[in-house]
Amino acid sequence: MIAKVPEIPVRSHPLGHVDEYLEIGQKAGASDVHLAVNAQPIWRVHGTLQPMWPDAPRLGPEDTALLAETFVPDVYKEELKTRGDSDFAYTNEFARYRTSVVRQRLGVEIVFRVINTHIRTMDELGLPEHLKLLTRYQNGLILATGSVGTGKSTTLAAMVEQINMERRDHIITLEDPIEYILRSKNCQVSQREVFTHTESFAAALRASLREDPDVIMVGEMRDLETISLAITASETGHLVLATLHTGNASRTLDRLLDVFPPDQQEQIRVMVSESLRGVISHQLVPKADGTGRVLALEILTNTPAVAHVIREAKTYMLPGIIQTGKKQGMCLMDDTLIDLYDRGLISSEEAYARADQKQTMRQHLKM
Repeated sequence: MIAKVPEIPVRSHPLGHVDEYLEIGQKAGASDVHLAVNAQPIWRVHGTLQPMWPDAPRLGPEDTALLAETFVPDVYKEELKTRGDSDFAYTNEFARYRTSVVRQRLGVEIVFRVINTHIRTMDELGLPEHLKLLTRYQNGLILATGSVGTGKSTTLAAMVEQINMERRDHIITLEDPIEYILRSKNCQVSQREVFTHTESFAAALRASLREDPDVIMVGEMRDLETISLAITASETGHLVLATLHTGNASRTLDRLLDVFPPDQQEQIRVMVSESLRGVISHQLVPKADGTGRVLALEILTNTPAVAHVIREAKTYMLPGIIQTGKKQGMCLMDDTLIDLYDRGLISSEEAYARADQKQTMRQHLKM
């Protein structure tokens, strides 16, 4: 289904500055804006890529090169020239953007991800009330997972803001780039941007342990060193919130553990079984009426049964534990999809396409 977007006035093409494209995208509620060679200006609205204007002419290599020249800071121009790509946060009067500029076969390509400057609370996001309990732990590991653009950063920002309002702690965030600007409330908040304020997530995480932190948010756990430091920090009296690009709880724990050499995995399994607080897996599913997307969650919270399964390397048993752990606030992604379908929020096609257990979903949908 094509997403419904507001009508916008037709303008001459190409526009003179990226801000003109971004202003239109902001008004239409786009999550991303793409300016690529030999393509029309494109935006992503409600998860669907579409041309910004019907029958708009395609951008040429000189068009995108000129647009990049008008807004890329000099320090990143040098990086683009030498490395071929550059990622940074860009701010104008409308919003903040996670920006990627790359050189590809046809020329320069620019992609903007819109960052909502308003940090929505856990209540505003409609997150389950029991997730607030995770923010009240003094130590441990909380993981937000899902593919790119499914709301992981938004959920973590809301959880950190909950801590910021409720506790009196030192919060350190390590991000690439900084997305939401967190103002210190009851907590002292320090935000560091990887490659701007520090050379890597691992270096920033190592340094943060000497900065008297209580809560550490790691924008992405990309490598063995970062994952190892995050697990160690969660065991040594810090509450660590982080993201991983995995689809569900069992795959998240497999990814977390399999990154370690075989001779270390038994020790790491024991550490994770004791320090894990919860895994929140995300999907953003297009609504049946084409007016937006709805959040679907799989939630795992640590219980003695979960800890035992992690220690014994039997993560294949986790779906069954989640299904029987509803009183502890757990839920499977498939059950969430069924609930959204039953409430008329998503189509049967979307529910089936995103289900793990296709046969069970087909029976429920009577397909």
